[in-house]
Amino acid sequence: MSSLIFVRNLKKYYPIIGGIFKRRIASVKAVDGVTLAIRRRETFGLVGESGCGKTTLGKTILRLLKPDGGNIFFGAPQEVINEIIELEKTNPKSKRLKKMREEYDLATFSGEKLLELRRRMQIVYQDPTTSLDPRMLVKDIVAEPLVAQGIAKGEEAKKLVLEILERVGLGEQHLYRFPHEFSGGQRQRIAIARALVCRPEFVVLDEPTSSVDVSVRAQLLNLFKDLQKEFDLTYLFISHDLSVVECISDRVAIMYLGKIVELAPTYKIFKSPLHPYAQALIESVPIPDPTKRKERAPLSGEVPSPVNPPAGCRFHPRCPLAMDVCKKEEPPMTEIEKDHYVACFALMKR
Repeated sequence: MSSLIFVRNLKKYYPIIGGIFKRRIASVKAVDGVTLAIRRRETFGLVGESGCGKTTLGKTILRLLKPDGGNIFFGAPQEVINEIIELEKTNPKSKRLKKMREEYDLATFSGEKLLELRRRMQIVYQDPTTSLDPRMLVKDIVAEPLVAQGIAKGEEAKKLVLEILERVGLGEQHLYRFPHEFSGGQRQRIAIARALVCRPEFVVLDEPTSSVDVSVRAQLLNLFKDLQKEFDLTYLFISHDLSVVECISDRVAIMYLGKIVELAPTYKIFKSPLHPYAQALIESVPIPDPTKRKERAPLSGEVPSPVNPPAGCRFHPRCPLAMDVCKKEEPPMTEIEKDHYVACFALMKR
């Protein structure tokens, strides 16, 4: 299956300003050298503790945030990607490389080119209470992308809005209401309708079920699956709820302190995680049975600061498998088993 999204060595740093002259004195390394591929029509799960950089990665891929390094390719031919990578290694100042990046690399896009990209890539945020304008009617909220993109306006836009609202479980009676008149689940459906009204190919779902109760959560997950089949959508599903990720994802990446430490099909991650951090996350999932208890040793130490992360492997201060090399060198993502990638020196030597 071909890749729709390919991210290579992506970086996003937030500046820390200080001193008398208010200069940049340090950086929060929210995303630091992430490489991954998201296949067409798959749901790619991204999990990790709060603050590990999941949402920042999603927003940077969409170019809601400008990256500080790396490449973002959206639907680019593989031979083009290979040529750009080769030129960056052998001739980084060539005119050919500059021209190809301006045409294919989202990290270089701006202005009209970036605006045109918006209709193909969308996002559903975690909390619809803050992502929906409380002063706008539903018909205007959902129609806003159509108007901004110059796709439709007036009665034509209203028709398209009604079609997508009906597809997410709402109707004409909801057009002239404000967001506060709806339940949490209904507000999230409005946010989904707004994201899909331009018929995008790729959607980032940033913890879209965390603000609703369990029964509504199941309804939304089923809705995401139905919409994916109907509109040929590709999802990046960001969450810290592992049970939800297991339910909806085809493949899962585990993120720790701005880096991917393990990537594999969902059943492999949940049946036999290899990286010590991934094992700790999976073991932390509660069992819905009060008569059973998991015997697990908690991770030692605290999560390091993303301002000054440890040298080498970022997990080595807390890792039971840490070796001397882990303190000096960063482990590359290595295919340990078929389609199962891990960044860990100890596992590479098995």
